[in-house]
Amino acid sequence: MPNQKTRQLTNGAMMTALFAVLLAVSVYVPVLSVVSTLFLALPIAWYSAKYPAKASALVAVVGVVLSFMIGGLLAIPLALIHIPLGLMIGLSIYYKKSKLFMFMGASITLLLSILVQYLAAIAFFGINFIEEFISAMRLSIEQANAWMERLGQTPTEDYQELVTEFIFTFEALMPTLLVLSVFTMVWLLLLVFLPILKRLGIDVPKFPPFREMRLPKSVLWYYLIVILVSLLSDFEQGTMAYLIFANASMLLQFLLFLQGVSFYHFYVHQEGWPRWVTVIVTIFAFPLQSFTSIIGILDLGFDIRGWIKRAHEFKGK
Repeated sequence: MPNQKTRQLTNGAMMTALFAVLLAVSVYVPVLSVVSTLFLALPIAWYSAKYPAKASALVAVVGVVLSFMIGGLLAIPLALIHIPLGLMIGLSIYYKKSKLFMFMGASITLLLSILVQYLAAIAFFGINFIEEFISAMRLSIEQANAWMERLGQTPTEDYQELVTEFIFTFEALMPTLLVLSVFTMVWLLLLVFLPILKRLGIDVPKFPPFREMRLPKSVLWYYLIVILVSLLSDFEQGTMAYLIFANASMLLQFLLFLQGVSFYHFYVHQEGWPRWVTVIVTIFAFPLQSFTSIIGILDLGFDIRGWIKRAHEFKGK
């Protein structure tokens, strides 16, 4: 028992020291900070995957204190994003949760961390990062227009309307873009973290193959409801109803696109084609996004996979 406690304290000290080094690089070394920031959550994830929540929470608190000592107030937001993320990943492993639970939990944790800091920046410092970003985008477009006029190419009214519509659409869809960005980031981090944790002796869970991904059929009904309401209603741009249905439509379309890509993977595997075909099909799915979403709708609504399986079973006989 004393040996176990000593090992726990030693590992905690090692992981907080490693976290502190990565944080210092992230704050003070411009080029390497891009890489070091991505791995900030890894020491916390490793420790919390080996030890229970109480010990992991203590290491997390020490990590936050060290962050303030190393980088001052500027380092705190960085720590408050990556430490909860590492805790969620590690504790999911420690308590034998599924990889889907880990992915969803880590994504929601990261999203909440960003939202809390965004609201805190508005409340305490009067800084709205989204408005600042949109203002910078507008300024860049104005500067580009000025350069075009100097070169003798005056922007047409159609061009100006197109740019205005693009900025408005981007601003309206910001919530969905943020959610998709966070979920994509967590997925990429897990692709990197889990093999490293496995090499370090952690028993990590596995995802089922992407070709087996099946969304609930309720997603299809939600999509049909959103489409029907959008067609039958004339929402004024900028209203809350417009924002809700625009974001819901984009999010559901993205999910159906994933369902379509999953079907492509399933079909390639069922036919026994080589893996490079899967890569090519996935790449071409993006420019053919509308068609891929339709395939996802058909797959979800009519169980095309079942037909294909039965056809292959019949052919095998």
